[in-house]
Amino acid sequence: MTPWFFGYGSLVNRATHRYPQAQRATLNGWRRVWVRTELRDVVFLSIQPAKGHSIDGLIASVPNADWGALDLRESGYARINATPHVSHDAPAISVAAYQVPTEHRRHGGDHCILLSYLDVVVQGFVREFGEAGAQAFFETTDGWETPIFDDRAAPRYSRAQSLNATERALTDDLLAQVQQRQ
Repeated sequence: MTPWFFGYGSLVNRATHRYPQAQRATLNGWRRVWVRTELRDVVFLSIQPAKGHSIDGLIASVPNADWGALDLRESGYARINATPHVSHDAPAISVAAYQVPTEHRRHGGDHCILLSYLDVVVQGFVREFGEAGAQAFFETTDGWETPIFDDRAAPRYSRAQSLNATERALTDDLLAQVQQRQ
């Protein structure tokens, strides 16, 4: 059986990967969260169990069960079994998700969210789920008190994408809304 993964952040943006058979899915009983680790100065977008919650994303197959490239891309994360939590339209499959292990998480520090990374995530959600999907991304993610580092002029995120003015404005508007609620 070909394994699949559930992407809930940058992997929702198909322009950042070339995994076949990508399709929409929902991870039930989980929320996204921005987390700090000792591994880097910017935060990771991770997931954590949250009874009664769900998040949208994409599942995609991992050809020949070759996890090497994806594990490298997702270094700092642990691959976990998400099969019983994922709703999708694919045939019977096994699904993994990536989560920052608890032992790597830390509190405090001056970690930040790269705006170039957030732009990629929002662009992916808009393309897959429309503006309502982008709004839902913000609503189903915790940790928005984390500072934002505006690196749009010189992106530090390795898979940064070009955004048009409308896409940038949407990210800015949604970010402003969630920060006002903090």
